[in-house]
Amino acid sequence: MKIIYSVILFIVISTIFGCAAMSRIKNEKQLKQLLEKEITRTVPIQYLLYLPDDYEKLKMEWPLILFLHGASERGDSLQKIKAHGPPKLIDKGKKFQFIIISPQCPENQWWSTGSLDTLLKEVTKNYRVDKNRIYITGLSMGGYGTWSMAIKYPNRFAAIAPICGGGDPNKAQLLKDLPVWVFHGAKDKIVPLQQSQNMVDALKKAGGNVKFTIYPEAGHDSWTETYNTPALYEWFLSHERNVN
Repeated sequence: MKIIYSVILFIVISTIFGCAAMSRIKNEKQLKQLLEKEITRTVPIQYLLYLPDDYEKLKMEWPLILFLHGASERGDSLQKIKAHGPPKLIDKGKKFQFIIISPQCPENQWWSTGSLDTLLKEVTKNYRVDKNRIYITGLSMGGYGTWSMAIKYPNRFAAIAPICGGGDPNKAQLLKDLPVWVFHGAKDKIVPLQQSQNMVDALKKAGGNVKFTIYPEAGHDSWTETYNTPALYEWFLSHERNVN
């Protein structure tokens, strides 16, 4: 009798709780749901493309520089990109022995590593790019973008040169085999020097190949002197990376 009573009691209790659960579901107006689905979208990427004067004449593969501008140059006018860095120098007549691509980040957005990766793939597919000599550099927001791209795709670049930017020191070990030259102004009040210092210290701790140039009297504009220095471009060309 005890066994029969226990089974009957279990059925009664289960029925009560089951009815309570069904009642709760019926009274619940918003049920938690989860959808997992891959979504493909089209993203416009506006950019400036520079080809060396001898690009058509010399049927060779050329080194490439990806340049990332700062926050003030965001928008939909490519003219704004010419305010600083290689695009400014090219606009003034300087010649480079690199293919240089300078994308524009949309207004109120930050650099997207996915979009930049797509752009690099498209350019390397359609132009004669030496995949062993792809470099990235950027200033301020572009300095942050440079660190982010290198951390996301550490095997893509032969060398990187972030200027007055910052990154995640906890991921610096991913760059220990990548040549890095960091630039920052000691009196920068917009992006503190410590942002670059943290990355440099983490790279050194990981055994990385890193150089750090600090301009003692420079504020946030530590890029003008950097991009005007031929040594930067010579340093880029001194590094190659085997890309599978």
